[in-house]
Amino acid sequence: METRLREGEVVTETPDARDAGLQFIGRICTPWTRREECPRQGRLDGPDCRIEVFEPWQAALEGVGAYAHLELLYWLDRSRRDLVRQNPKGDGTRYFGTFALRSPQRPNPIGTSQVRLVTVEPGALVVRGLDCLDGTPLIDIKPDRCEFTPKAPMKPADG
Repeated sequence: METRLREGEVVTETPDARDAGLQFIGRICTPWTRREECPRQGRLDGPDCRIEVFEPWQAALEGVGAYAHLELLYWLDRSRRDLVRQNPKGDGTRYFGTFALRSPQRPNPIGTSQVRLVTVEPGALVVRGLDCLDGTPLIDIKPDRCEFTPKAPMKPADG
């Protein structure tokens, strides 16, 4: 879904899409249906949001309840993919390259949020800290790297 350009913003031709073999593993349910309603950054004291995990991936939730915080990766499916220079405030004075921003408008619109796990339900999670629209496709769930202890033995190069 394209959004209008602000003065001074720059787009580029995008190459034909290539399939990276990406599979959506679920859907994110949030209270926000329009970009204007969505917070710029999620807050850990924000509203409860539901992460619905599709079969056959529900079994992969085993053990996730041991973590207070998770990292979610999601596909910002309603974002433009051709912006290379943006004016985030829309004021026509300050411009940034897309890679200097956490804007949803990017070549590969992957969003990431550190969230607080509220509860684990059958096939679903309830979390706080998201900043995406209702119905956003889920790419992956990972334990917070600060809370995670490797489950496999150390590799020789790690020691």
